[in-house]
Amino acid sequence: MRRVLLLAVLAFAGCGGDSRQDADEPSGDFKVEVVDASFPRVQHIAESVELKIKVRNGENDESLRNVAVTVETKPRGEDAALAFGRNVRGAGLSDAGRPIWVLDEGPMGGDVVTVNTWSAGQLGPGQEKELTWKVVPAKAGTYEIAYSVAPGLTGTARAAEGKTSGRFTVVIRDEPVPARVNNDGEVERIRDAG
Repeated sequence: MRRVLLLAVLAFAGCGGDSRQDADEPSGDFKVEVVDASFPRVQHIAESVELKIKVRNGENDESLRNVAVTVETKPRGEDAALAFGRNVRGAGLSDAGRPIWVLDEGPMGGDVVTVNTWSAGQLGPGQEKELTWKVVPAKAGTYEIAYSVAPGLTGTARAAEGKTSGRFTVVIRDEPVPARVNNDGEVERIRDAG
């Protein structure tokens, strides 16, 4: 009986709700751009860092309902790109995706159904918005993170020519962040460590 009740609750929860995220997406070319982006070039295992990408609805006369930002770690070979991870080959893996960074917190209100894309929401003409991902490096090495902005989620609205993408090459070091405990019992980072 409990199983039937649980299934009924889950089925009811999936019905109705808000309108589709791609509803009313305009078609055509729209000027959207990446205004600024930052991500520490050298990171340490278990150090909390932030990826920040600021986007703008460019020279358009109308608001764009769902400006989308895609983040991908450069894959190896023919593997699919993942947002903050890579595919690992091996027998018996039910999911080949493994994190390079653990996503601690994504952009507020930016979740969409695509796992490597977030919504900046509606942006009026000339309006900007900064999206922030709080991540924790989990695997040492050198990686390339690419990002891009689009005027919509489905591809019906396409980005016009301009600065719509970029990339970072990041080194994640195996050793932890150089730090010490001060006289007040607080952990402080040692700035002069190489």
